[in-house]
Amino acid sequence: MKSKARTFNLVIEKDRDGYFVASVPELRGCHTQAKSLDVLLQRAREAIELCLEVEEESPSLTGRGIRMISAYETINRHPSSRGP
Repeated sequence: MKSKARTFNLVIEKDRDGYFVASVPELRGCHTQAKSLDVLLQRAREAIELCLEVEEESPSLTGRGIRMISAYETINRHPSSRGP
């Protein structure tokens, strides 16, 4: 029997230094960062796998999928860069 992919929400913010920071609200302490969104999504998947291993929910996700269906992006801008 094939296991169903687990779904996680991914919250993405951009910090003042230009890094994208992702966190997974469903998994306490699950977060990562990267300069590009492509790398961020790859690292987020790895962070989720590691958090699940630590929580002993899943010792290995080999053969299982992780599907991130919603990503919310908020860009934190320096106050001086905001418009009127």
